[in-house]
Amino acid sequence: MIPALFRIDPQDSTATALRDMAAGEEALGITLAEPIGKGHKVAVKPIATGEPVLKFGFPIGVATRDIVPGEHVHTHNVATALKGSGDYAFAPSAHDDAVIDGPGFLGYRRANGRVGTRNEIWVIPTVGCVARTAQKIAERAEKLHAGKIDGVHAFPHPFGCSQLGDDLQGTRAILSALANHPNAGGVLIVGLGCENNQISGMLEGIDHPNLRTLGAQMASDEVEDGLALIEELVAGAQAERTPAPLSELVLGVKCGGSDGFSGLTANPLVGRMADAVTAAGGTAILTEIPEIFGAEQLLMQRASDEAVFDGIVDLVNDFKAYFTRHGEPVSENPSPGNIAGGITTLEEKSLGAVQKAGHAIVTDVIPYGGQVRRKGLTLLEAPGNDAVSSTALAAAGATAILFTTGRGTPLGFPVPTIKIASNSDLAARKPGWIDFDAGQVLDQGMEAAADSLLDTIATIASGKETAAERNGEREIAIWKRGVTL
Repeated sequence: MIPALFRIDPQDSTATALRDMAAGEEALGITLAEPIGKGHKVAVKPIATGEPVLKFGFPIGVATRDIVPGEHVHTHNVATALKGSGDYAFAPSAHDDAVIDGPGFLGYRRANGRVGTRNEIWVIPTVGCVARTAQKIAERAEKLHAGKIDGVHAFPHPFGCSQLGDDLQGTRAILSALANHPNAGGVLIVGLGCENNQISGMLEGIDHPNLRTLGAQMASDEVEDGLALIEELVAGAQAERTPAPLSELVLGVKCGGSDGFSGLTANPLVGRMADAVTAAGGTAILTEIPEIFGAEQLLMQRASDEAVFDGIVDLVNDFKAYFTRHGEPVSENPSPGNIAGGITTLEEKSLGAVQKAGHAIVTDVIPYGGQVRRKGLTLLEAPGNDAVSSTALAAAGATAILFTTGRGTPLGFPVPTIKIASNSDLAARKPGWIDFDAGQVLDQGMEAAADSLLDTIATIASGKETAAERNGEREIAIWKRGVTL
């Protein structure tokens, strides 16, 4: 039977309500002083003003007034303790390498040794001016070549012109990295001709054997010319799925619309997947850097060496400086939806979010637009925004994204995006969005849920469509940081 209150760590001063509870109910030896909503926290011991409030065994903020057992613990009596850039010391901890075994999958092995989970043609515009052109080409080509390829998809965006310096380089890096992806059996780059992000500059970062380019200003009929190039790409992309071990999978891990259950069910469950893949010799990628503030030490302790540790420190502090340069506090998170779902502070959100990385060793830190270089857990520079960070995960080389959510979202991205509900109510209410119900952790246990999710991942990696794919949800978003001319 599922308990009414769940206390994660014996040291915690709070527990989470697993259902709506009424004032006067008793659980864990306390009597509720007021109604507690599902996913919200209740004090299980006295917490004095200024004292750290504990969840996950770590502080999630400080009490702004005395809190008695049985009282609701939330934004009205807890405040963040986060400040600006921090000082850190390299102090690696012992690592637990115990993981679950997992199945392989049927993938597309490329000439460079990478393995894709899809065999598609990707149409990538250099600039927003030809975004709709790219879509027209892909839409018509999808109908013409149905059954010959897994799909033809365009990735429109509004950027590529009126950008300068690092901002332009970020756009170019993301688009070039997408063009290198193993899920793309062929790539068509569509340019306008006069944009800042010239095709020639894009090609410097692309190493794909089945690539074509199209300059719209030079074409007599850009759509017809594009369709002819797609036909060549389809011919060159013919491939069959072959068995691949779990070590060939690259998992991007992401959370969006988190709630009070995310840190109890979906995120630690995804952490088990990251552990399984990295222990098998594969790769997992964690991003959303502002959403590790307050929990960054947990990742720093798992750095493979001091150089990686220094990379994590620089990444975290640079991101905090990015906030303060714009006059924003580093704790300007959680979102309204997070708060409604029971998350009180960024520390709480971060401690739940980093669980998606499991216990894997951090072996590399890469910049926005970078591509994975090492096996193990890679930390990727990108903000918390769902579309921007998920695009960065795909560009970095993720061949599937595990996306946990407590509130739900229909968004999908260039690679199979597996939506994992933190609670069974969401899974039941939105079956058209959700691929896996992590709420089963509460009644079936973590081991059974992990086995089931790993099987689901293998099946999707082998070709089964995700909900987002069935719904035609494939988007990209680019991180805009500089001036616009």
